[in-house]
Amino acid sequence: MIAAMAEPVIYLDHNATTACDPRVVEAMLPLMTETYANPTTRNHRPGRDAACALERARATVDRLLGGRAASEVVFTAGATEGNNLALMGAADALADRGRHIVSQRTEHASVLEPLAALQRRGWEITLVGVDEIGRIDLDALESAIRDDTTLISLMLANNETGTIQPLAEAAALARSRGALVHCDAAQAVGKIPVDVAELDVDLLTASAHKFYGPKGIGVLWIRHRRPRIRLMPVNFGGGQEAGLRSGTPNVPGAVGMARALEIAASQGDAERARLAVLRDRLESSILEALDGSWPNGDAHNRLPNTSNLSVAGIEVNALLASLPDLAVNTGSACTSAHPEPSPVLRAMGVSDELASSSLRLSIGRWTTEEDVDRAAARITEEVTRLRRMPTRMGRGSHRR
Repeated sequence: MIAAMAEPVIYLDHNATTACDPRVVEAMLPLMTETYANPTTRNHRPGRDAACALERARATVDRLLGGRAASEVVFTAGATEGNNLALMGAADALADRGRHIVSQRTEHASVLEPLAALQRRGWEITLVGVDEIGRIDLDALESAIRDDTTLISLMLANNETGTIQPLAEAAALARSRGALVHCDAAQAVGKIPVDVAELDVDLLTASAHKFYGPKGIGVLWIRHRRPRIRLMPVNFGGGQEAGLRSGTPNVPGAVGMARALEIAASQGDAERARLAVLRDRLESSILEALDGSWPNGDAHNRLPNTSNLSVAGIEVNALLASLPDLAVNTGSACTSAHPEPSPVLRAMGVSDELASSSLRLSIGRWTTEEDVDRAAARITEEVTRLRRMPTRMGRGSHRR
C-alpha cells in the first residue's frame, strides 16, 4: 500500500522569511555560472562584467528606495549587519558632537543590542515608550531629544504587530534639534511604499529575504547630502563598499535583491490590497470563533500581511506543537529561542500572560483563501482542545 502523502504545511511566517521568487532566482543564476568573477578585479573583462552587474543592482536599489545616487547604497549581509554598521558607525563618527542616542522600546534586537553595547562604552541611551497599539509617543520622543542627541533610531514597521510608525513626524522632530535619523525598514521594504526622501531619514536598512529575495544580502542606505554622512567602518580589509564593508561583494545576492524590489514595486497596490483582505479574513475568523482573543497592534495603520493575536487560556508552545500543519510563530524569529513574554507586547501594556499566549500570523505572495480558511479552522480547533485540558491557563484573562 502506498502511504498517503502529507498535506503541505501552510506557511504563515512571512515576516520571518520568504521564499525566493522564481523570477529572482532566474536573475541570479547567470551571476553564479557565467558572470561569476570577483567584481573588485577590474583588470580583465569577467571582473569588469561582474562589477557592472553589481553597480546596476546598486543603482536599481537606490532608485526604488527613492535615493538620488547609487553611491548611497552599501550592500550588507542583511538588516542586522546594516543596523550594527549604522549605529556603531554613526556613534563613532559623531562622538565629538554628543554621546546621546534615542530609540524606542519595541525595536528589534539588532537595534537594541548594539545600543546596549554602546551604553557599556559610555553612550547614553534613551528608549521611548509606545502606546497600546504600538505607536511611539511623539511627545515623549520630543522631550527625550537633547542638545547632545546625535542620532534617533526608529523602525518603520514592527516585525511582531505590523504597526507602522509615524516616522516622518519623528524625523521632523529630530531635524529640529540637529539629530540624524536611522530607520530599520526590514519589515517595511517590499511590503509598503518606502521612500527615503519622503521619510526624511539619513540611514535606512533592509534585508532581501523579507521580500522574496535571497538570504545573506541586505542594504544600508546612507544619505549623501545635507551634508554627506560619513560612518566609521566596523570591520577592515580590502575596503569594498566604500570602505564600510570589506570582503568580496555578493554579486548574485545584490542582483537578486534588486530584482525582488522591482517585482515588489510592479505589484504595488494590488498586491497590498489582496494581502490585507486575506489577513482580515484570517484574523476575523479566529477572533469570532474564540472568546478571550484579542488583536494586538494598530488595526488601521499596519502592514497588510500581519496579524498578531493574544489567545487567553492556552500555552502558546503547546499550541504550536499541536499545529504541525501550520508554520506560525509567536513573534520575532530572532528571539524565538527565548521563552520570555514578548517585550514588544509588554511595552504596549499587554499582560505577561497574554503576551505569552500570542501568535504572529504573516501571510505572503502565494497565500490563498483556502490557506487562511484552513489555518483559522485549525487554530480554532486546537485552542478549543487545549482549553479543555486540566492544565489550561486562566481563561478570560484581562489585557492589563
